Amino acid sequence: MAKAGILGTGLIGASIGLGLRRAGWRVLGWDPDPATALEAAERDALTDLAGSEADVTGAGIDLLVLAGPPRTVPDTLRRLDTGTLVTDVTGVKGPVVDAGAHLPRFVSSHPLAGREMTGPAAASGSLFQGATWIVVTDGATHRDMLELESVIRLLGANPLRMSAEEHDRTITIVSHLPQVLATTLITEAADEIGDLSLAGGGLRDLTRIAGSDPTLWSELLTTNRPLAAEALRRFADRLEAWAGLLDDPDSLHGLLARAAGLHANLHAHVGTVEVALLDRPGELAAVGRALDHAGVDVRDLQMRHAPHGGGGLLQIYVRHDDVASVRKALETEDLTVTRTGGGNS
Repeated sequence: MAKAGILGTGLIGASIGLGLRRAGWRVLGWDPDPATALEAAERDALTDLAGSEADVTGAGIDLLVLAGPPRTVPDTLRRLDTGTLVTDVTGVKGPVVDAGAHLPRFVSSHPLAGREMTGPAAASGSLFQGATWIVVTDGATHRDMLELESVIRLLGANPLRMSAEEHDRTITIVSHLPQVLATTLITEAADEIGDLSLAGGGLRDLTRIAGSDPTLWSELLTTNRPLAAEALRRFADRLEAWAGLLDDPDSLHGLLARAAGLHANLHAHVGTVEVALLDRPGELAAVGRALDHAGVDVRDLQMRHAPHGGGGLLQIYVRHDDVASVRKALETEDLTVTRTGGGNS
């Protein structure tokens, strides 16, 4: 039986543990907060609790996962002296790759999955299903990357290789910049209008990630400060240009149309079924029954709220070939399908 060690049993560490336990692995875990480790064990993310970091690293494991707070991972790597395959799950790779350069089998990685909630109580063995999991190539051997990628696939994720520099520049745009924008937008709304109960679905959708862990994000942004600052200044220039475009309707329309097309391409590889939900009990349960009956692989779900709450439109993303069966199942549940796209429907 394969055996993994996990240092840090919060959301990501415990989710990895749950996924590996489901696949039949033994999982030894430790967290500097004993209550967090105990909670992960009670949730069956761990088969064994370790008394210290050393008890994990010296336990004859097949894989060591560093899933602690980002600020702690470089120091942990510098302390390590092991021939075990080691990976981490932090969101900034430059400092981590440097800190682990002395290890013979270190492959840095980053699962692009998470939740606004933190801790093992929010963990799920299905958290990584369908997610991209970046595997950093710097200093890693082909054999070790293949071994880690097999574990990643076991957890339901799709490995994608990148250099540390490529990773950090990409994550700055697709993760760090949106976090700052969501935080700024909800702060602006609170400062300017005060009563956030007036916020419609657009503001709620755009600011969802503002509820993420502030400790984690302050660490990530300060660690990535050169790239984050560069991206923020460039984005500020774009916003300033928008102010000038308000006097140029044609150019304004062109930018809005381009953005709409780019947004459509986010889901170009899947089909879409859009269903109207009324503000009444049982609507989401009916959707769940329909999807269960259709037996399809749901790739994504997005809720577009009605103004001031009260129902809305649920967009369901599935394989192209599944669009027709999902539509039929939803209509069988007396739900109103308002639009489909990308399938033979």
